[in-house]
Amino acid sequence: MRRYVLNRLWQGAVAVVGALFIVFVAQRLSGDPVALLLPMDATEADFEAMRQALGLDRPLPVQFVVFLRDALTGDFGHSYLWNMPAMDLVLERLPATLELALAGLVFALALAVPLGVLSAVHRGGWIDNAAKLFAMLGQAMPGFWVGLLLIVFVAVQLQWLPAYGRGTVGHLILPAIALGWYPVAAMTRTLRSSMLDILQSDFVRMERAIGLPERAIVWRFALRNAAVPLVTLIGVYFANMLGGAFVIEVVFAWPGVGRAVVEAVFARDFPVVQAGVILAAVIFVVVNLIVDLTYGLIDPRIRHE
Repeated sequence: MRRYVLNRLWQGAVAVVGALFIVFVAQRLSGDPVALLLPMDATEADFEAMRQALGLDRPLPVQFVVFLRDALTGDFGHSYLWNMPAMDLVLERLPATLELALAGLVFALALAVPLGVLSAVHRGGWIDNAAKLFAMLGQAMPGFWVGLLLIVFVAVQLQWLPAYGRGTVGHLILPAIALGWYPVAAMTRTLRSSMLDILQSDFVRMERAIGLPERAIVWRFALRNAAVPLVTLIGVYFANMLGGAFVIEVVFAWPGVGRAVVEAVFARDFPVVQAGVILAAVIFVVVNLIVDLTYGLIDPRIRHE
């Protein structure tokens, strides 16, 4: 177990450095941030002085090595746009993103688990067909489009919920639905497929033979054994929600990490983008490690060697 965890942590560290290298190079290709920081009447000498002050006059390999060295000490640079430490800004916005991601995950599970189980139990029936249709709609409609539809119909026309901002539970409902809409489809189909296999297994037949109630067989025993692939999806989608909720946060003006990173990209605020990417990469690695270790708790037959 110890060697397995250390190996996964090493792989995660390599993945984080790789992600940082890609975003580092991509940002430098997007243009010179000094052009957005100085006024129109700035001279060439002003440009050179600003580049030297920000360390942008050095060769790119040197800039990357310096960035990695500073990152290991917890220094991710100073935001050009917000004039504060970049990681402090990202961590300040993190609770809002965590709140939205958890709400989106709860919404997805609240629909996917009963739909997947009932679809498998009533295979070929109207519940199964309705779940398949709902899954197809979920995969065909991207989250930002669902968000715009919710704003138009629920917030603007019906005026049931606020369309933007953060503060109350009402502000959370629409962005959570938009964020959790797509995972519902994949979770429903995965759980349905896994439940169908479990319901046809020998131990389920034995439980039926000894007279256990069908409700207990389905929800207590079959669901637990069918949950392993679902746990994988939960970890992957939760990590994606934390690191990929940029569009939803922009659509609903949600003050999270994603919105800050998007604004930083347009402003060429390199430190904030880099801090946001490294935080998202670390969260993704940690969540996937936790998911892998959880397998053994759900199914005792799984052991990490």
